[in-house]
Formats: sequence, structure tokens, C-alpha cells
Amino acid sequence: MTPSPSEQGDTMPNPPADSILPTMPATAGGVSFSFHLPPALQQAVSGAWPLWAGPKGRMARLWAGDATLWSGHDEKQWLGWLEAPEAEQAKLQAYDALRDKTHHEGITDVVLLGMGGSSLGPEVLGQLFEVRPADATGPWPRLHVLDTTDPATVARVGKQLDYPHTLFVYSSKSGGTLEPSVLFDCFWDEAGKALGAQKRPQHFIAVTDPGSGLEKRAHELGFSAVYLGNPGIGGRYSVLSPFGMVPASACGLNIRAILESAAAMERACRPASLPEGEMVAGPLMLGLAMGLAVTGPGRDKITIQASPALQAVGPWLEQLFAESTGKDGTGLLPFEGEEPGTPDVYSDDRFFITLRLKSEKPDQRLVALAKAGHPVVDVVLEDLSAIGGAFYGFEMATAVAGSVLGINAFDQPDVEFSKVETRKIMAAHGTSGGAESEAPFCVDGPLSFHAQGALKAHLAKRGQQPQNAAAALGALLELCGGRDYFGLLSYIDRTDTHAAWNQHVRQGVRDALKVATAAEFGPRYLHSTGQAYKGGPNTGVFLQVTADGPSMPIPGRPYELGMVENAQAQGDLDVLNARGRRALRVHVTGSLEKGLAALAQAMQAALKGN
Repeated sequence: MTPSPSEQGDTMPNPPADSILPTMPATAGGVSFSFHLPPALQQAVSGAWPLWAGPKGRMARLWAGDATLWSGHDEKQWLGWLEAPEAEQAKLQAYDALRDKTHHEGITDVVLLGMGGSSLGPEVLGQLFEVRPADATGPWPRLHVLDTTDPATVARVGKQLDYPHTLFVYSSKSGGTLEPSVLFDCFWDEAGKALGAQKRPQHFIAVTDPGSGLEKRAHELGFSAVYLGNPGIGGRYSVLSPFGMVPASACGLNIRAILESAAAMERACRPASLPEGEMVAGPLMLGLAMGLAVTGPGRDKITIQASPALQAVGPWLEQLFAESTGKDGTGLLPFEGEEPGTPDVYSDDRFFITLRLKSEKPDQRLVALAKAGHPVVDVVLEDLSAIGGAFYGFEMATAVAGSVLGINAFDQPDVEFSKVETRKIMAAHGTSGGAESEAPFCVDGPLSFHAQGALKAHLAKRGQQPQNAAAALGALLELCGGRDYFGLLSYIDRTDTHAAWNQHVRQGVRDALKVATAAEFGPRYLHSTGQAYKGGPNTGVFLQVTADGPSMPIPGRPYELGMVENAQAQGDLDVLNARGRRALRVHVTGSLEKGLAALAQAMQAALKGN
């Protein structure tokens, strides 16, 4: 049992045998949270705990749906996730039936058409689990998550499919999200060509909220099944609902163990499990620590470092933190996928969360970071099935942090602004095949550079226009430093090669400028970190990368898929500029690989110049 704050004094209890950090262990659902916090932050968390624990504490108010814990608006109607694990356990028979059906019908590929919360959770589950049920014979389906409008990506996935053995999952809470809607049009048409009109509907299922347009359309088209979610659960909190469980079941995952872990964490977070004098609930402690780190010392760069086995969790956690809290000029700014570094490459705005399996050795670099005064929270899973408890725990921590920050942790107001701008651009340009932007201020071989807003004003103030790519990038990097962060927003095919390119560029920026870095693929980040980029603190410096893409008509629509992607890129850039963000767009013409190589070389030269 963990000592009370008054008993701990200035010392931390001895760490468990497999921990490398002083710790206050808190374990539930196969997930343990170990904390190493600077003294001032530890004192703040200890002081806040009694306000949250006990039968009349803030956690009891949270479970009662008290919206005044956040902004006092509509938060109560978005708390369906609190009891989702137990609700989903009641549906296990239906999920088992879906699992058995896809297996016995010889389905080899499950294609998820979704965006944001409808795609990131299932993507985690699809990538984490390789072991299927013990009674399984033969292969189980592989999961393809399509959360993009990039025509090269869509074409690449389409070529891998054997349609008679493919199941499509059209997933959208509202039923009106642009990206899965146009993707459905593309694959519904292709499936008709491959399967015929009569067999085609049996290869489609839908996951949506009751009464949505998608529910109606799926029934009209004769989909094999329609699974309904809980309207009281927002997208990023929906992984432990049909939006996560349906695609996971279709791929043969052990849903029971995942939900058991989540239910155990749910019970640990209930008010009755939180005595006032003992700090025992990891999610509550994490939420308090993150929120107080922002409001106190300004450590808002939540750096997520996952072990190889849990690498897939990072993007889901990134969305949860960013979209929930990045608003009203504040928020948790998450950064996943950065290569761990030594303390000298990090500024004092960092807060580290590490994720690993118990069977994996901890990264010794954490010790150096903790000794350097950075907050470090080590989250350890007993096994992969404990991901259910981790999902729930992080959701609770996010809700608590949102309360500390005084914001609505369940809306995403700034995501809609980019959607509006995208629709305006598409309406204005019709079938032109692309979205127009201002003329480039610099062209260097295959690279053309465009500036608006804050960067355009900066260039005017400098006087002389950059004459080459390195100088153009240097003008942007001049504006990045201190407690800023750098965001690389790439609207290109999300291949392993391009992901490695993103990593190479971000790593160079981090090491040279000592700032946090994000490496994103558009348009998927629009439903994730895009909220924080536009609604959070104005500390982001952004490089948007766009490129020429292949032609891909959308059946029944007067525009091509590439035009949608271009409109999304330009629409988001317009909103970033309208919010006073520092942003530069570079467009690659011709060979994408040659253009990216030239851009990386120019970035290296620009960093040396800065």
C-alpha cells in the first residue's frame, strides 16, 4: 500500500524490482504507473489529491457528470466512455459471431474506412496483436486502415486486395465525415466490378451512431451488418466501444481479455477505490501531474516514448491528448515517435511518458532524463491484453488533465474550421483538379515555397526574398526556438520510406534547435493533433509538404481524390495562417523521391545556417 503524502515526506518509496526509477506504483488492469516527478510538481500533485479522492471529491463529481469540472457546457453528454468496458462485455457474443464469420468465410483482409477516433484505435489493436485465438486454424485477416485521401495510398492498398476475400468496415460516428465517405464511393464501385452487384453488399459492414445517415444508407444498400455505437462517447474515447471492438473482432483478436483489463481499470478509477489519504490510482495521478505541469512550470510538451512492442499506441495517445486539451490557447501538446535523446537535446518544457511491456527492459536513458529534472512517468503493461486498461487509464487521465486546465475535454472546435475551409475551396474550384494558393515566393528545382500570414509578414520585414530552398527554410527556422515546437505536415503517401524521411527531418530539427518536433501525415492529423495546432498555444512552427499525385476519379462525384487532398492541405494552411501560426508550404513537382531528397538536403543546410 502506498504511503500517504504526509508519510512520504521528500522521499519516494523503493522502486519495484523491474523499475529503474523511484516510483509511486499504482497498478490496475495489468497496467502499472510509476512516477518520478520534480519535487515542486510532486508536491502539487500531493496537494491536489485530496480534492479529487473520497466520496465527495472531484472524481465523484466526474462520475456524476458534473460539467462544472471542465467548462460547464455540454460535458455531461460525452461521458458514455466511463462505463464502456462493462457495456461492451455484454456484447461479447455478437463480437464472437463476427470473429467466427470472417474466419470461416475465408476473409484475408479487413479494410477500415475511417478517420480520427474511428481509425486510430483499431489501428493500434491491428498492429499490436499477432497472436489469434488458441482454437484458431489457418490465417486470420490483416487489417488495413485507410484514413487518408492521398490517391497514391488508396491505389497502393487497393492493389493488395483480393475482393472475394475482403471485408470493408465503413466506420463513422456521424456518417458524414468526408474522408471515409469518398473512400467508400471508391471501394464500393471497385467491389461492384469485382464481385457483382448481388454479392457486393455482403462484403461491407458499418459502425456508426444510431440515426446517422450512414445507418440508413447501409440498410438501404444491404450491408452485411450495422453495428451501433453510443452517441455519448466521442470519437477519440471510442476505442473501447464498437468503433474499436468491431474491426478488432473481425481480425480475430481476443476481445475478452482486452475488455477485462479495461473493466478492472474502470473499477480502480471509481470514487470508492480512491481513499483520500492514499495516492493509488495511476490515471488520476497522471492527469493531475500533466495538468499541473502545464499550469505550473509550463511543461506542456508531452513526449511519448513507446517501446518497440507498443510503438503503435503513440498516434492514438497523441490524438487523445491533443484533440481533448489543445484549445483555448492551452493544452497538452503530445509528441510521439521522436528518437530518445540525451538530456542536452531537450528544453525544460518536456514531460515524458514511457510505454513498455513488463517483459521489455526499460530504457536506461530515462534515468538521465529524470536526474536532469524532467518529469518521467513509466507505464508498464503486464502483457498485450492489458492495452484495454491502458486505453481506459489514459482516457481518464486526459479528462482529469482537462479539468485542471479548465477546458472542455470532449469537444474539438478547431477541427471544424479546417473542414469549413476545405468545403469552400472544393466549391470554389469544382473540377479544376487542385486548390490554388498564392504564387510561390521561391522556386528551387522541384521545390516551390508559399507563404501567407505570419511568415509572409516576416519575409517582408526581412526585405530580401530567399533565393533558394535552404534560404526559404531558413526564414521559417529563424522563427523557431525557445519553448516553440516544429511540426512537419506531409501530405504524401504514408509508406515506411516516407515515414523514415519524416523522422530524419524532425530529428535534425530537434537536435539543432532543441525544440520538440512532430512528424505528421495529412490529412489524418487534421482529426487529431490538428486541433492543438490551431486551438492550443501559438508555439508551433509548421512546414507543410504537398506533392503532385496520381489521378483517381471518385465515382459519382465531380472531382478527383487528389483534389480533395489538396483542398484539405490548403484549407488547413489557411486556418493556421488565420490563427497567426508560423507556417511554410513547400510543393514538390515531378519525382516525389527526388524532391524529398532535395528538401532534406536543403533542410540540413538551413539548420547549419541557423
